[in-house]
Amino acid sequence: MPDKYIVVTGGVLSGIGKGIFSASLARVLKEAGVDINVLKIDPYLNVDAGTMNPNQHGEVFVTDDGYEADLDLGHYERFLGVSMSRKNNITAGQIYSTIIQREREGKYLGSTVQVVPHVTSEIKERITTMPGKVLSIEIGGTVGDIEGEVFLEAVRELAFEKNRNDFLFVHVTYVPYLRVTNEFKTKPTQQSVQLLRKIGIQPDVIVVRSELPIDSQSLYKIALFSGVPRDMVINLPDVGNVYQIPETLYEAGVHKLVAKKLGIEIEDKPLNWTYPKSFKPYRIALIGKYLSTDDAYKSIIESIFLSGVQKPVVVDAQELEELDDNAVAQKLNSYDALIIPGGFGRRGIEGKIRAIKYARENKKPILGICLGMQLMAIEFARHVLGLEGANSTEFDEKTPYPVVNMMEE
Repeated sequence: MPDKYIVVTGGVLSGIGKGIFSASLARVLKEAGVDINVLKIDPYLNVDAGTMNPNQHGEVFVTDDGYEADLDLGHYERFLGVSMSRKNNITAGQIYSTIIQREREGKYLGSTVQVVPHVTSEIKERITTMPGKVLSIEIGGTVGDIEGEVFLEAVRELAFEKNRNDFLFVHVTYVPYLRVTNEFKTKPTQQSVQLLRKIGIQPDVIVVRSELPIDSQSLYKIALFSGVPRDMVINLPDVGNVYQIPETLYEAGVHKLVAKKLGIEIEDKPLNWTYPKSFKPYRIALIGKYLSTDDAYKSIIESIFLSGVQKPVVVDAQELEELDDNAVAQKLNSYDALIIPGGFGRRGIEGKIRAIKYARENKKPILGICLGMQLMAIEFARHVLGLEGANSTEFDEKTPYPVVNMMEE
């Protein structure tokens, strides 16, 4: 059971790096000798992330115990160097499913089942039974989202029931920069903090994300109107390499501020953290079909990046379907290697097969993952073995040559 809690919330907009910050802070504290664990709370009503569209939510991260989770658990694994499990993720879908099942089984003895206290109690129970002396809790979404209100209420109650001094509330927010007037606009951050305070939570630390480094006057303004000491308002501008964030937090002494606020002892020693700082000039094409966000292929992109090679370029598989062999060659000729990732459905399949054919004929290094490996076998069957119409029964149930056959239950 944790003795201390770090609660990370987000404001203004989503996708500003709460997960990276949480993972980085946890790593720095771990290096300072703190027994820390992490928990990601997702307010969506899905039970897990397994069936969610990668264009909407990014790639699913699969834990060692087979749980399909939010990709932030991947950040936690990479930054902390420990394996995550299903216990490290809570979704609103899980909570409500459990509550409804208990009600149907009569576990509430005829009580009127309500958000408070029944739902909040279930959330608190899951939080307080996590292992580790210090628990870092990241609450997904932004303050003001109706889906996340019950989780904010649960952690507010928990801080009240235990000891407020054992809780550190960190609010990660965003300050936009207006180039036309050459100024940072702090009003959205001020309003976000006001929303949090209306819920009953006063942040102890405000992490200000921004495109560029923010001037000290703007940071003072945020501190003044948020009721947070100036030294607890930390600016984290955009960086080209997110793996430098633990180093940035360590050099800023953020771990010392956290330790002082929570009353925990830390070891004063250098940060043991290495990451790629120079990159080989290889160009790698990732032949995919989820193009709305790089998060759809997060694990592949991060793996390439951590190997010391520039991040791959996502090439539209559907676009390749409309090109002849010469045009495909022109499109892919500038790349040093190709990756064919996993996926679902027929869309883009023939485009991926065209890319595989090009790589084989031109002796380009190629890696097929999951569906990509299956398509490499199909391409070889069609164009080398002469099995015209070879396919997977997933895409063509009547294929004369089922190179890949769906398993029947």
